[in-house]
Amino acid sequence: MRMNPSIVRLLVGWFLAVIAALVPVRAAPDGAAPDVPEKSYLFAYFLRNGEDGLHFAWSTDGLKWQALKEGKSFLTPQVGKSKLMRDPCITCGPDGTFHMVWTDSWNSGTIGYAFSKDLIKWSEQKAIPVMAHEPAVMNCWAPEIIYDPQLKRFMIFWSSTIPGKFPETQYPGQNNHRIYMTTTADFVKFTPTEVLLNPGFNCIDATILPFDGKAVMFFKDESKAPQAMKNLRIATASAMAGPYQVEKDPLTPPGSWVEGPSALKIGDEVILYFDAYTKHRYEALSSRDLRKWQDVTGKLSMPKGIRHGTAFEVPAAVAKALLNE
Repeated sequence: MRMNPSIVRLLVGWFLAVIAALVPVRAAPDGAAPDVPEKSYLFAYFLRNGEDGLHFAWSTDGLKWQALKEGKSFLTPQVGKSKLMRDPCITCGPDGTFHMVWTDSWNSGTIGYAFSKDLIKWSEQKAIPVMAHEPAVMNCWAPEIIYDPQLKRFMIFWSSTIPGKFPETQYPGQNNHRIYMTTTADFVKFTPTEVLLNPGFNCIDATILPFDGKAVMFFKDESKAPQAMKNLRIATASAMAGPYQVEKDPLTPPGSWVEGPSALKIGDEVILYFDAYTKHRYEALSSRDLRKWQDVTGKLSMPKGIRHGTAFEVPAAVAKALLNE
């Protein structure tokens, strides 16, 4: 019995895609990096509990991601109460310097920070006491950083629970997060911490994408009571610092149990990645207008064990150097 040639090609393509997703990128035998386009993309992520630090995956299309440095860490955490490096977020400033923030502990009032010109050699790490004014604060989770060209400052935002705050949504034995923010021009002086988003329910994992003249925030409804939500929502504002208006309809259905959104714009398309943590995998949606979304999870391949991270564009020179590590 002869198999249909089109079916054979389909099976071969599927097999090669699976192999590519499982095998980390290695430099060529002579030490030269693979061909790298002018623009390519990195995904900064962590493994397990974040104890071994920063990991990178590389992609040229935003869908097929391969682990760099044979899946080894690029930076070991050295600061914070627990010296972890969870939820790494990296942005590039106007001068070409990369700035990274991360969750340094499960329970602390600080976040980790470091900077780099090439994503290989990093500055001395420091723990920024963003919630020092709230001694009872329970945590600082999933910090993100973005440059605000209107303010000409970097904006750092994260989620925290402060006991006694927002009692209308406090349920016994559960966290009660809101999204907080601060800004800085030099990472030495910071504006007073303030609430960035209070949607009227427990929320975490905010990320911001400039789109069509607006700031679009994707975040997680963390509510477990009175109904388990655990889904993604969208809020919009005319400026990155808000105020934000939460859209009525959720992006993912209640009880979808997803978190850690990260949005990447490639041409006219936005790909939204998120951690489907109960399925132990990443999923993704794509859209051209942020209204109509298409599930592209079936086209997505990512390194095994990847956890909450961020996707961002890098120039060819940076990617080539990382590929040779």
